[in-house]
This record gives sequence, structure tokens and C-alpha cells, in this order.
Amino acid sequence: MKKKLVVLTGAGISAESGIKTFRDSDGLWENHRIEDVATPDAWTRNPELVLSFYNQRRAQLLSVQPNQGHFELAALENDFDVEIITQNVDDLHERAGSTRVTHLHGELRKVRSTLDENLVYQWDKDLYPGDLCKKGSQLRPHIVWFGEAVPMLEQAAMLAEKADIFMVVGTSLQVYPAAGLMQYAPKSIPYYYVDPNPRINWELQSKSNLHVIEEPASTGVAKVAIMIRNS
Repeated sequence: MKKKLVVLTGAGISAESGIKTFRDSDGLWENHRIEDVATPDAWTRNPELVLSFYNQRRAQLLSVQPNQGHFELAALENDFDVEIITQNVDDLHERAGSTRVTHLHGELRKVRSTLDENLVYQWDKDLYPGDLCKKGSQLRPHIVWFGEAVPMLEQAAMLAEKADIFMVVGTSLQVYPAAGLMQYAPKSIPYYYVDPNPRINWELQSKSNLHVIEEPASTGVAKVAIMIRNS
């Protein structure tokens, strides 16, 4: 039976493919304040701006490709039971070949009804005011905005509980609740943290079997792959 490898990924792995994060520029995300484009209040105040912002993000995503870090994680499915939990809203893991990906913060290439959150549609074009779900309600980005509940968190915690190996890739471990997922995983299992600027939070500090690889995902994941395949 394959060991269960649970991987938590963050903005760093997508940044290597050319996707910018709001932490790159003093709290701005592509020259916008988070409060203006990524909160429920922003949607209420100015839905046109929010839709325009995510239309630009969607177009950007369609112009980039997975990087070596994504492909290395996908290849690990040959030897491990891999579950990826990502804070990213892109689909680069899936495009690289990963088959089990839990999106904590939503998916950029999907939209959902503002009336019924279970009505979710694949969406690769621009979204405009007047684009409606089948129940006649405005569609919105399928994104978990700041201030909203994280519906996939419980599933992610259940996956963490079953981990035989836990890997963290490309995240500052500062955004909760995602950064706290390690508290659900067994304390005695091996942990691997891949990031060029690792910031070890208290959840990781409590782990006795921690390996830190101070490299970007494109090279660091390959090194972890060798380590866990030989262990």
C-alpha cells in the first residue's frame, strides 16, 4: 500500500509560473487593494470592479503554464497516495497532472451563483453583470474572499489527519486557517518545508522530524522526492 503524502501549497509555487500574489507589492494585488477586490464588501460596493479584476486574473492564468514544481508533485503519484491541498486559486496542479487537489480558497476558472452556492460552472471567458445562473441570479467568482468561511477546510483537516508524510511548498505559513493544517497531522511523521524564505510557524515548530529545504519549488520538490523515495 502506498504511503499517503499530503502536500500544502501556497502562492510561491504559482509565482514561479508568473502569477503574482498580493504579498508581492506592499499588500497590493496587481495594483489593487485587497479590500477593493477580494471581500464581500467590495462585491457589494463595486461588483463591476471585482468582476473586471477577476477577468484579468483569469486571462493571466490562461496565459501561463505549470512549472517543474507542479510536475514533480504530479509525478509523485507514481509512488505515493498524494493529496494536494492548495491555497492557490489557479489550476496549475491539475494541468501538470495531479489528480486529487483540494482548493481551500476557490477556483479562478469557475463561477458560482449568488443565490445557490452549489450552482458552480466552469468559466473561461469574461464574467459580466447580467451573467446569470439557471435560477436567474448573478454569477460571481468561485473564490473564497477575505472574511468568508473556508468550506473545504474540514475536508483538508481530514486529509491531514491521515498523512504518513506532510510536505509544505511555497507558502509563508502566515495565512490562517490554512497555515494551521499541520496541527491535524500526526506529530511523529516526517515534515518537509520547501521555500526560498521559510518562515516556520508554531505548528511546524512542534514537529520533531522537520526537514527545511530553502529553495523554490521548481528545484526543492525534486530534492524532497528523492529523500522520501529513498526513506
